[in-house]
Amino acid sequence: MPMTPGDIIWMFFLLSAFQPALKQRFLEAMRQRMIAKIESQRDSRVILLVHRQETMSLLGFPILRYIDVNDSEEVLRAIHLTDAAVPLDIVLHTPGGLVLAALQIARAIHRHKGKVTAFVPHYAMSGGTLIALAAREIVMSEHAVLGPVDPQLGQYPGASILKAVERKPIAEVDDETLILADQAEKAIAQVRGSVRELLADKCPADKAEELARLLSQGTWTHDHPITFERAQGFGLPVRSNIPAEFLDLMSLYPQPVRRQPTVEYLPIPRRLKNVGPQGWFVSGWESQRAKSCQKFLLPVGLSSKR
Repeated sequence: MPMTPGDIIWMFFLLSAFQPALKQRFLEAMRQRMIAKIESQRDSRVILLVHRQETMSLLGFPILRYIDVNDSEEVLRAIHLTDAAVPLDIVLHTPGGLVLAALQIARAIHRHKGKVTAFVPHYAMSGGTLIALAAREIVMSEHAVLGPVDPQLGQYPGASILKAVERKPIAEVDDETLILADQAEKAIAQVRGSVRELLADKCPADKAEELARLLSQGTWTHDHPITFERAQGFGLPVRSNIPAEFLDLMSLYPQPVRRQPTVEYLPIPRRLKNVGPQGWFVSGWESQRAKSCQKFLLPVGLSSKR
């Protein structure tokens, strides 16, 4: 029986409705295969903690994901399913989250007998840094960053609340601010002690105390980036040669698509192919046309506008 225009329209709507779900299932299958491949290569348990900014399906409002107790529950379950001697590779891509949840994960991997390696492809801020500090080794990409772990009370940094109270006469400070200051003081002391605990087996006691104070007491703004070089200068066990497999794995956790992309490029490698006379070079697809079209030759050190 031939299809009518109405049947074609209905088929189009059905395919449109199922396409996101099918795409998601395809991505999940690819991620599972990649995780299995890395585990086989490294003989380890691979755990990913990845948070992306998502949008509500109908209204399009941004929803920022962060470390919560559901995450800690899942990570702890994965660790419990792993023999004590099996190495753990935990991949962190997160802005941070609840101190309770992050500290649960950090203490669990810190007590794991097998080697624990934290991989940071792009960023692991706040609670993500707290988890990374628990690992025996931190592997970052060249431009990845960690961040301070100073506690935040609502929308205010705990250290800033304490400074605001110190700079005003006590009679001019309202009761709510005094209560926040008391909570901030306790929170900073608790986080400082936790960082010192996580670093105790990686550096001398005085160095662990110094780093715990530096990271937890509001030395910088909460979004201050701590680069690989800075982390190395702190004496943390970091290196920057992250395996390509972990970067490939992150590409299978795409940011939910907006109607208009904010960053766009051709997703193919661009490599220097050969060097011609007078210091000119030809890159990528340009090398195939260099013989017939000199306009594709670029001077070394300059970039073309495309």
